[in-house]
Amino acid sequence: MFMLAVSVLLVTILIHAYYERTMKPPEPRICGTPNGPPVTSPRIKLSDGRHLAYRERGVPKQVAKHKVILVHGFNSSKDIYLPLSKEVVDELGLYVLTYDRAGYGESDPNPKRSVKTEAFDIQELVDQLELGQKFYLIGLSIGTHPVWGCLKYLPHRLAGVTMVVPVINFWWPSFNPELANRIFKKQLKRDQWKLRISHYAPGLVYWWMTQKIFPCCSIMQEHPILANRRDVQTIKQMSHVPMPHEHKIRQQGDFESLHRDLMVHFGRWEFDPMEMKNPFPEKEGCGVYLWQGHEDKLVPYELQRYLANKLPWIKYVEVEDGGHLMIHEPGLCEAIFRQLLLGQQPSLQ
Repeated sequence: MFMLAVSVLLVTILIHAYYERTMKPPEPRICGTPNGPPVTSPRIKLSDGRHLAYRERGVPKQVAKHKVILVHGFNSSKDIYLPLSKEVVDELGLYVLTYDRAGYGESDPNPKRSVKTEAFDIQELVDQLELGQKFYLIGLSIGTHPVWGCLKYLPHRLAGVTMVVPVINFWWPSFNPELANRIFKKQLKRDQWKLRISHYAPGLVYWWMTQKIFPCCSIMQEHPILANRRDVQTIKQMSHVPMPHEHKIRQQGDFESLHRDLMVHFGRWEFDPMEMKNPFPEKEGCGVYLWQGHEDKLVPYELQRYLANKLPWIKYVEVEDGGHLMIHEPGLCEAIFRQLLLGQQPSLQ
């Protein structure tokens, strides 16, 4: 009996040690705390006590004709590269506000992060910076779940919205199951498992993303299958652009930035985007735009077409040979802003 009790105790200790070492995320290194990175950017304090770091670009907000909030994607930050010339910015009277989403860069982590909290982070940021009642919103890639949140919970605050290569959640209820399953199976096996775990077993995301036994994430491993011809050219051009703050993106920990992105975006949402009504039914000049590359190797165009068909109030733009990095192409970046702000029909040459 004594030996059995000792054996059970030892097994319990080993299991606990394995959990602590491989499955329990480390504590975040919060900016501005004694053991955390320094705070070097302007920040606001949110109503729940967290801080949100931001960056302002373009003309001064006091004289701006258009104020745009841009939401970065996966493994990115407020310092995202935007190839807009000064001439274009001045012509449009453009003020652009970028910010570090919760857990990224110098913004405090949010253990309760959700689609809804990300939307209200944007509202608090806009209000504390006194940007006015209405603002334009652009979301990129996986950074579009805060945009969907704004469309759901804050449509009265929006002047117009653009989603660029928005990542799809395969578990949105209104997707045709046969189509969603067929497209899902086209993903690399490692990404299929990443998505399944993020949706069905979020408590295992940290373990999956850090274990060394199996390939876990094609994006983080820079798998060449994810870049089409235009993306490769864009990556080469961006390699010559100084990015002095790139090391700050995940400085508070991968779990609070990357992993929570997966858990939130591919988790169970409080609403189905494809059941939403037009947020601007009677507002002249307001619109929702969705840009997709036909050759995007990360986000399947088939599901975007299905989404746009279900929501005819979304103005769908598909770039024939476009990839996932179109916001970083000067011509397309300018076209995206001009369409949102001026309603100009984009030229995709």
